[in-house]
Amino acid sequence: MATTTEAPAAVEEGRVVPGSTAHSDGAFVPVQTRSERPTSYDPADFATPTGREVDFKYTPVARLAPLFVDEAGPSGVIEVTVHASDAVEQRTLAVGDAPRGEVFIPGDLPAAIAWTHEADAPLLRIPAGVELDDPVVVELHGTGGLAHAHVVIEAMPNSRATVLFRHTGTAQHAQNVEILVRDGARLDVISVQEWDDDAVHAASHQARVDKDAFLRHFVLSFGGGVVRVNPSVELAGSGAQGELFGLSYADAGQHLESQVYLHHKGPHTRGDVLYKGALQGSGARSVWIGDVLIGPDAVGTDSYEANRNLVLTDGARADSVPNLEIETGDIQGAGHASATGRFDDEQLFYLQARGIDEEQARRLVVIGFLAEIVQKLGIPSLEEELSAAIERELAAGTARDLAR
Repeated sequence: MATTTEAPAAVEEGRVVPGSTAHSDGAFVPVQTRSERPTSYDPADFATPTGREVDFKYTPVARLAPLFVDEAGPSGVIEVTVHASDAVEQRTLAVGDAPRGEVFIPGDLPAAIAWTHEADAPLLRIPAGVELDDPVVVELHGTGGLAHAHVVIEAMPNSRATVLFRHTGTAQHAQNVEILVRDGARLDVISVQEWDDDAVHAASHQARVDKDAFLRHFVLSFGGGVVRVNPSVELAGSGAQGELFGLSYADAGQHLESQVYLHHKGPHTRGDVLYKGALQGSGARSVWIGDVLIGPDAVGTDSYEANRNLVLTDGARADSVPNLEIETGDIQGAGHASATGRFDDEQLFYLQARGIDEEQARRLVVIGFLAEIVQKLGIPSLEEELSAAIERELAAGTARDLAR
């Protein structure tokens, strides 16, 4: 890889300032605080990740390498089908067309490249006061190759809707999702990753939630070789609420990652983050990093984040890093928790003592562990589908164990 002796650009208010230079003492101080990390729309302002950066230190950057190349991929790699009510406004946004870029600012190289190479960003707008009974479903099927995307979802004041993304097939996909939840709106955004085993997917979801609005955001990852979906939510308006949920099931050789950022900016906001993961097989890997920032004006905040992981076999690894920053003392409460472990022997003993064999007991423990996230979706057909996917994952793991 080529190197350069040029000084990096300086950072002003969290953004890279092109053409400027770093501090004259030449000392390199890595940025740790999430809110201070540089952002830019220009891919040239980001160095190619090496794995030493704070936001890539747990990521297999060699496997993400196709997404670090600043060039347009071939057209038609992702086949997109949208199922939506006639009430939903659909059109495209060029760079500079509002509301594209109202909240989204790329924070890493894949996001900046996706921004640059998405000439016409699809807009899904739910009009003011409209309540949709059925979810808007966006099916994305990869046919192989490099693909970039920037999608904008806008829930206008006092609207109600659910938007469901379903990813299947294979691709090397850099994806941005920009979410705007206007005053009094309620929006659920669900991203399901059921890619083929060789797919690579790096997604940046950035959202702003305005006054008395409510966003529920789900990341559900089962398929793909490397899947990195990073949601960032700003609770900007007074009384804004955000719930961020995640579920992952990593098999042998899979890397499933989410770096979550919840920024309490307005007063009297409420946030709840819960991600759960199961891992089985040699080389199965999950990464969860949760950053919560309670800003100086976020008085009356109530916030909690947690990550729980269940390691089912030897050779699997889960990394879990919760972080909490509080810049005001006038809050209702804030906390974080993280736990990673194997089966609870007491639970297994309890079930086996009642005549349930060990295999079935383990199955019940895993299903019960993950069901908490599945049951929050509120879409019965999707809940049934994900429950079946968990069953298939468990069966596949049992079959591999028997083969050995």
